Amino acid sequence: MMATESVTSMTSTLTSKPTLNPVLRSFWTTQARNKVLYGGRSSSKSWDAAGIAIFLSNKYSLRFCCARQIQNKIEESVYTLLKIQIDRFGLRHRFRILNNKIINRVTGSEFVFYGLWRNIEEIKSLEGISVLWLEEAHALTEYQWKILEPTIRKEGSECWFIFNPGLVTDFVWRNFVVDPPEDTLIRKINYDENPFLSDTMLKVIEAAKRRDPDGFKHVYEGVPESDDDAAIIKLSWIEAAVDAHKILNFEPSGRKRIGFDVADSGADKCANVYRHGSVVYWADEWKAKEDELLKSCQRTYQAALERDADIVYDSIGVGASAGAKFSEINEDRKRENMNASRINYQRFNAGAGVNEPDYEYSGIPNKDFFANLKAQAWWLVADRFRNTFNAVKNGEQYPVDELISIDSSCPLLEKLKLELTTPHRDFDKNGRVMVESKKDLAKRDVPSPNVADAFIMAFAPTDTAMDIWEALGNS
Repeated sequence: MMATESVTSMTSTLTSKPTLNPVLRSFWTTQARNKVLYGGRSSSKSWDAAGIAIFLSNKYSLRFCCARQIQNKIEESVYTLLKIQIDRFGLRHRFRILNNKIINRVTGSEFVFYGLWRNIEEIKSLEGISVLWLEEAHALTEYQWKILEPTIRKEGSECWFIFNPGLVTDFVWRNFVVDPPEDTLIRKINYDENPFLSDTMLKVIEAAKRRDPDGFKHVYEGVPESDDDAAIIKLSWIEAAVDAHKILNFEPSGRKRIGFDVADSGADKCANVYRHGSVVYWADEWKAKEDELLKSCQRTYQAALERDADIVYDSIGVGASAGAKFSEINEDRKRENMNASRINYQRFNAGAGVNEPDYEYSGIPNKDFFANLKAQAWWLVADRFRNTFNAVKNGEQYPVDELISIDSSCPLLEKLKLELTTPHRDFDKNGRVMVESKKDLAKRDVPSPNVADAFIMAFAPTDTAMDIWEALGNS
């Protein structure tokens, strides 16, 4: 897309003239489909990107799409940075700076600016983009990237990801730093590689290091945070629970159960999670249409047979008919062989009233603390994870039935970690805790956490009197 010799000469200019950060010379001059530049604050990332963009646009005919998650007004974009770099390099006479774009009078290069949150569909129709510059790219969602990637289709085009890391669970961190696609160039840069920092800023940084060492690592050294403060379950808790039964030396004992999350529609998927006592050993996920409920129930039933487990199924929406399907399967087995074992199954209605409403949680009756059964189930699993973290990391003692472990051989382990940390805490109008709704997850471009929902169902408190009678009737 662009020659490298001129760029090299620019980044090697003597410091008496306007210049870019020389340590990033090879990054900018190496051709790659995806260029990932991340690190802490005050590291010159955006400043350098603006400088190289102005240089390239003044040499070649290029079209830049400069995007960020939220852009309510043009001043919130990199528009201002680009204007500063134009002036620094004495190029104002070569550029037309309009209210919503910047155009090079000589080369015809153009900069356009978009906020992804409100304009993602509009961006899809853009043509001839040479460079997609994603500022604050840590906030990019998987849904947005699925639209953006095929939009940037010009030969030799590049996608620049410029950001300070947020969470280790962020889409961009997982898919462009930890496990990047082919033809991706990654460069981390921090303040200690920025030769342009003032003494004042260096003093501010050193003060931050002394005051809050952990916060300093995140803010100035570009270390992503592992835990989302808004999440019901912290990633650090889940990490500590992997093979916790081996670390804490306890054997699985008690109920064997498979949680079954039923796909509702569209891109939703079915999922199973199997646990024996406090230990999770197996997970499964598959695509299924609404009219394939029997097929999905048969798949879940077979998994339960192989593991001598009960089933707890999602009884909302399409799943409302799952109980009837399991009953059919049990009856078919009985007709074929009177002695054939049958599977017990129980329903889980996420919106139902809480289990044991008058019992107390943290000194408050369950009915006054939890908005519904789903919230109660998530919080009880979160308690198990927190207890396990404290047992593994701090040596605290808990009964085994208040702990949780995920065997390291469990399929979909990484997906489980991600999905279990996805839902945020929320509150109903009466101040009771609840789990972030699927509608609110969709607003964050987060898909339904199917495997996590199945995981929660595997541990859910469902032994109401009606469920017990239903189980006895299935025996």
